Amino acid sequence: MSNKIQTFFQFENYQTNLKREIIAGLTTFLTMSYIIIVNPAILQAAGIPAGPSMVATVLAAVVGTLAVGLYANRPFAMAPYMGENAFIAFTVVQVLGYSWQTALGAVFLGGLFFVILTLLRVRPWLAEAIPQSLKYSFAVGIGLFLTFIGLNETGIVILGSPGAPVRIGQVTSVPVLLAIFGFFIMSYLMIKKIRGAILIGILVTTFLSLVLYFVFNLSDLFKPEVAAILKDPKQWISLQPLAHWAKGDEAILFKLNLRQALTWGLFGVVLTLFIMDFVDTMGTLIGVSARAGLLDEQGNLPEIEKPMLVDALATSIAALFGTTTTGVYLESAAGVEAGGRTGLTAVVVAILFLLSLFFAPFFTAIPPQAYGPALIIVGLLMLSSVSKINFEDYTESIPAFTVIILMSFTYNIGVGMTAGFILYPFFKLITGRHREIHPGLWVLCGLSLLFFIFYPYS
Repeated sequence: MSNKIQTFFQFENYQTNLKREIIAGLTTFLTMSYIIIVNPAILQAAGIPAGPSMVATVLAAVVGTLAVGLYANRPFAMAPYMGENAFIAFTVVQVLGYSWQTALGAVFLGGLFFVILTLLRVRPWLAEAIPQSLKYSFAVGIGLFLTFIGLNETGIVILGSPGAPVRIGQVTSVPVLLAIFGFFIMSYLMIKKIRGAILIGILVTTFLSLVLYFVFNLSDLFKPEVAAILKDPKQWISLQPLAHWAKGDEAILFKLNLRQALTWGLFGVVLTLFIMDFVDTMGTLIGVSARAGLLDEQGNLPEIEKPMLVDALATSIAALFGTTTTGVYLESAAGVEAGGRTGLTAVVVAILFLLSLFFAPFFTAIPPQAYGPALIIVGLLMLSSVSKINFEDYTESIPAFTVIILMSFTYNIGVGMTAGFILYPFFKLITGRHREIHPGLWVLCGLSLLFFIFYPYS
């Protein structure tokens, strides 16, 4: 069995082994398991019931991640995107007044459009059009973005403070001290070159958090929705959400409204979802692949059409299941740093997501002070790609720098990427170097302009 697994996932080609891939899968899952609780919490604002929504979230992650592992043989995990879910809940449903069923219809159409473009090789062609300096800036920008998320999630940095956009958190509080402890544990293990340093740090910090919660009743260590589950043993193992997902008054399986989604009024919504998914997936695929050493000499990801096709199909399937746009997750970088190089990493993540249907509390009890430091560490490691950007050529470095700062400072990958797609050809054009621009980059530039026109700024 072990030999068959090694052959199927091409361990020798990627210089990896079974233990390393399993540890990488565990690391990725623990870093992104928060989505099991967070996505349903956000979509509740759109009127989607939390229990069935959790099932849809998990199954969308299972199908997408398993497919990218077995078909594309890449160490990428997939789940409903943060950002797109908020766009659906707070803009499409609450502001524009559409039903969640119609919104999911728009998600389905966006995914279907992606499938067509991928099969026609338009998406891979566009991916190859991106200059190397921008590709490496995606990795750096995503690294800073992950660091910012980690700092905010742990409470080390607080956003939206009066008089300043950010400020330092209460570093003497128990949650922040635990996060700092987790950061030092991971850092020490990495300095000692111990494999699985990030995973060990997550597990140790989670264990300490649970001890402090149950023994000393420190309720602020877990988010309210997680704490409510931990306090009620009856909720620890339950198949009730699975039953409600498919049947009954709260059922959301196959409840999307395609007829309403096909009306002209939804064109802007479908286009916005399409562009958001396109830039998020492109940036994450290339950024994480750059860190994993999966890009070729031209800076392209070999067979990129495979994960792109899975991404497109996963989005449409997610809409059928009752959840929003699904794609490759940034937290895949954590698994890559743990040594994940093949699709077996993704398969491990998919199996753990499936198990979470029955043991949700055990997987959702990963507190921010445990996974936050992991995001900070991964951000540090992804910064190494900055050395591959040519800072002597300002037509290369200014667009790359813009990508990096906007990704992190606007809290949005898409904004940073699209700004780069606009600035790069602009500077090449005005300096008489238009021959260096791939034709596909002009297409990306046009899409990026549409992105800013239709972007939900409110």
